[in-house]
Amino acid sequence: MLLTEFDESPRAVIEPGMTISPIENFPETVVSVFSHQLFDALLQFLGGKKIAESHDVDGDWPVYEVFYRKKRFAFYKARLGAPACVGCFEEVIAMGAKRLILLGNCGVLDNKIHDCGIILPTHAIRDEGTSYHYAPADDFIEVNIRYREECKAVLDAFGYPYVEGITWTTDAFFRETPKKIAARKAMGAICVEMECAAMQALCNFRKVEFFQFLYAGDNLDHSNWDPRSLSGTARLDDKQKIALLAFELAAAITE
Repeated sequence: MLLTEFDESPRAVIEPGMTISPIENFPETVVSVFSHQLFDALLQFLGGKKIAESHDVDGDWPVYEVFYRKKRFAFYKARLGAPACVGCFEEVIAMGAKRLILLGNCGVLDNKIHDCGIILPTHAIRDEGTSYHYAPADDFIEVNIRYREECKAVLDAFGYPYVEGITWTTDAFFRETPKKIAARKAMGAICVEMECAAMQALCNFRKVEFFQFLYAGDNLDHSNWDPRSLSGTARLDDKQKIALLAFELAAAITE
């Protein structure tokens, strides 16, 4: 299989630094979310000044400077799917980022996980292609190697319950078949998303710190698909409060 041909060469023909220049005094800690409704609401709440942007065929992708608890962070909207998410953060690393706190949505494979429940991944099943260009082939990658205990402390302090477990990272959300769902559950997966495995592989390769936590959306552990709060506008107030926990974690780990 082609994906087993991992090349550990430190440099590629095209490197992020060829198109993105380092930005003086760029915040070392970066926070990111996927939902554009959630991103817009947080940006309005926190304020912020645009300090950088990247560009591709889909448009311009700004990075903002924001302050939370008197600490300075970069804030940008993550891209959906492993290739776009990794490519965008490659450029943010080139700007000067040293660590990323990423908040994502996921589908649940365990119907006991309630809507908007918080999940802390411990490992990711690598059912996507991007991670295999950043790490040797394997079915699993350990994720959230750093800051797991710090995140738990934040969640405990604000009274948010959570579950820990394996996430299934896939490229194809329209091919989450009953047979595949059963197979991934047998491997221990409690949720499914599209970026976690690849983002951890990227950050390991680039020696950048990474932590991702998830809030539950649709339920796939049911005879019929239940979208629950998958819509970006559903339970937006609850999601904003969860997103602020990412900034609480960022503040806790940033000097």
